[in-house]
Amino acid sequence: MSFYAGLDVHSKKIVFEIQDGDGTIVATGEFDSTPDGLEHFLIKHKLPSGTPVALETGTMAFFVAKQLAGLGLEPVVIDAHEVRIKAHRPTQKSDRRDAHELCNGIRVGMYRSIVHIPPKEIQDLRLALSRRRHFVRVATAQKVAVKTLVRAAGLGTPVRFLKTEKHWASLNDVLEGHPDLQRHVEMHRKMHKTALDIVAELDQELRALCEPRQNEIKRLQTMPGVGPVVAMTVVATLSDAKRFKGSKPVASYLGLVPTTNQSGEHDRQGHITKRGSTECRAMLIEAAHHARLPSHPLNPYFAQICAKRGYKVATAAVAHRMLRILHAMLVKQEDFDVNKLRVERGPFVKTTTRVYRLRPKQNQASA
Repeated sequence: MSFYAGLDVHSKKIVFEIQDGDGTIVATGEFDSTPDGLEHFLIKHKLPSGTPVALETGTMAFFVAKQLAGLGLEPVVIDAHEVRIKAHRPTQKSDRRDAHELCNGIRVGMYRSIVHIPPKEIQDLRLALSRRRHFVRVATAQKVAVKTLVRAAGLGTPVRFLKTEKHWASLNDVLEGHPDLQRHVEMHRKMHKTALDIVAELDQELRALCEPRQNEIKRLQTMPGVGPVVAMTVVATLSDAKRFKGSKPVASYLGLVPTTNQSGEHDRQGHITKRGSTECRAMLIEAAHHARLPSHPLNPYFAQICAKRGYKVATAAVAHRMLRILHAMLVKQEDFDVNKLRVERGPFVKTTTRVYRLRPKQNQASA
């Protein structure tokens, strides 16, 4: 007999429900959110190996999923947004009801937004990248705070950049006559240096973690504008590029497709959906800014959209296209090839000299 389980996971307790193949409730209750609690849950209810166990995304979702997989069960992590929509009951929400909805939904196959559970090496890579981003933000925050302090003191911007110790020393010389301000700036300098030291340590850890995927990361860097951090973030986010049916689902997975509102003759497209990994999307947007340069292969595509819709829309469109190209490179195991972009090389006789331009369509060329 087949069984199905639904777990509503919290930091201290997990509420569960177990159903058989006919939808009859076999057991309900709760247990501790610990490895021992999960093992006791399995032993007490004698769930057979491979039993599907549904839980929604959250802070502890991957931890519980890893423990369940280690116990021989089949964890199914579902997007919490879809769970909330399909279990919408105003003024009637409870942990028991959530567990029931998860269990019943996985039994009848109701859910579509199944979250991929990456292998351990990808989880470690994601964790290291997230810590690196955190400390980069900490370092950046110190520079912003110092510039705010200096400007508030009426000194303008004596040092434009604070990237090196030389820049900080120059700023310290400017603040000789302001001992209190100098002391506060020194606090931020120490925090900035500490954060950068941690970033350097994490960079070494990332190099070791990326060793098994070194070929994929180097391949992605053959695309102009894609550096090591962007390549590592894409690899960590996609995990297994072949799990997607094509490049269009990848763009939807990362929220780089426009929202749609279509009914009858009314058809409107809005801003991008912004679903999926925020950090990976931000990295792709950052890489897409390079397309503003005439020497970038995607500059003709960027310039055409920028003239019609503006800079921000053009940047998001280039990020969308870059993601689809990067996914194809991973699936086909090929380096970046500019000859596949429908652009042609210059130089061209134009007011503005460009390295690339859009290749004319066949009917225009024949005319």
